[in-house]
Amino acid sequence: MSKISKIAVENKTISILKQNEEDYISLTDMVRDKNGTDHIRNWMRNRNTVEFIGLWETLHNPNFKGVEFDTFRKQAGLNNFNLTPKKWIEATNAVGIISKSGRYGGTYAHKDLAFEFGAWISPMFKLLLIKEFQRLKEIESNQYNLEWNVKRILSKTNYHIQTDAIKEHIIPQKNYSKDKEWLIYAEEADLLNVAMYNCTAKDWRDVNKEHSKKGMNIRDFSSINELVVLSNLENLNAVMITENIDKSGRFKQLTKVAQSQLNTLDGKDFIKSLKNLNNTTYLDEKNKQEKE
Repeated sequence: MSKISKIAVENKTISILKQNEEDYISLTDMVRDKNGTDHIRNWMRNRNTVEFIGLWETLHNPNFKGVEFDTFRKQAGLNNFNLTPKKWIEATNAVGIISKSGRYGGTYAHKDLAFEFGAWISPMFKLLLIKEFQRLKEIESNQYNLEWNVKRILSKTNYHIQTDAIKEHIIPQKNYSKDKEWLIYAEEADLLNVAMYNCTAKDWRDVNKEHSKKGMNIRDFSSINELVVLSNLENLNAVMITENIDKSGRFKQLTKVAQSQLNTLDGKDFIKSLKNLNNTTYLDEKNKQEKE
């Protein structure tokens, strides 16, 4: 499946398509406010452009049709010469330029070619395009980037996570450690919930009805530390199930591990231990403005 990323250059949102492990940048987005189709066609009919994209294909595409390329190269620069992305692709079997339909449709070019198209627009546009593209690559490749990691790990939550969020909402007060009868009917998810939060999902919904109506649950209000520990508990519980440990034994062990790991994480500022690659890598525009 193709992956779409986006960058912003001179107030334009530009899509980047990942295909066969290569990055293709939308030429259509780059000139969306400048009669885009004509601009792309004018760029492609230029002799220098035909030479460049043809030589790129020669280096990177073993199935490139060189004879057809020579025909275009001889015609380039003539007043009646016209070259469209579709015509170029069909005639030469090119792979450096692609046409895509659908939601993110338009003309895309391999980053090497897209940067040259950026220079056709203006030298400044090309430099800004390269800078934003490199910033995107830094975010994707830097596994220690705090903002990027948090975004990926918590992307499925529906609520802004804060360190003490869970403490700010009502948690039912029940003594599950003494009342073992609930274990007989408890599902695995609630086994984890009680070990972690000392309440079941139903208990929380009953006293947080407004949040429950919005489709939220106790995990949406958990801290980052709590979500990390909860993930560890899920793995531990799976291992214990395969070892045929009964619910009572698993609950006892899960509760012990939850408390131990929370104490450890709460005693460390792990947020600060994760470093950003540099000061120009941001998660979103709002964050960027806050640091400027």
